[in-house]
Amino acid sequence: MQLFFQENCQPPEIKFDTEESKHLTKVLRKKAGDQVSVTNGKGELFDCVISKADPKGSILSVLKTTEIPEDDFHIHLAIAPTKSPDRMEWMIEKITEIGFHELSLIQTSNSERSFLKTDRLHKKIISACKQSLKYRIPKLNSIRSLKELIESNKQIENQRFIAYVDDNHQNHFMDVAKAKGNYLILIGPEGDFSTEEIHMAIKENFLPVSLGRSRLRTETAGLVAVDILQLLNR
Repeated sequence: MQLFFQENCQPPEIKFDTEESKHLTKVLRKKAGDQVSVTNGKGELFDCVISKADPKGSILSVLKTTEIPEDDFHIHLAIAPTKSPDRMEWMIEKITEIGFHELSLIQTSNSERSFLKTDRLHKKIISACKQSLKYRIPKLNSIRSLKELIESNKQIENQRFIAYVDDNHQNHFMDVAKAKGNYLILIGPEGDFSTEEIHMAIKENFLPVSLGRSRLRTETAGLVAVDILQLLNR
């Protein structure tokens, strides 16, 4: 199945932008009369037939609409961007394939990078959604301080966790997270969270957790956290 994405599209007719039109006609060599699948990233899947194959703007007629049910859990990963944008892009691609719902970039005391182009990350998410047949585009939040993130989630009912390096951790993430939940997990930079930041999070009911015996890179920790929650809710 080849999945296409067109934002805000609705029946009975879908018009592709130039990027998707070129991919449809030039790369895949689709022609008028061929059938393809399209999503608007909001949980709707459209079975379509191409009525006009044009690299500048193809037009499709919707044959069938299917509503894809939402997950009964919500994974919100909050993570400090890595110094290398490539590593963060790799992580975002992989966690999209595995499945997450919301991503927040956070600025911490030991952050290596204070800016990241979210438009480029958004494109990575869309591409990974198409590849892995995801029909809902995860939410991507722009960078903000750890304090701002915690403040904005005070009134939200969720299971809260903070993962950091500590040989005395009593809780493994897999053992304390409960299935069918609304999760928010904090992942720090390569230099980890500061003591003050850890205390601030714990004060706001974030539970300290371990992601295993190995010392993980930031992007690996983010991937592991998302994978654990998906396995918990399999």
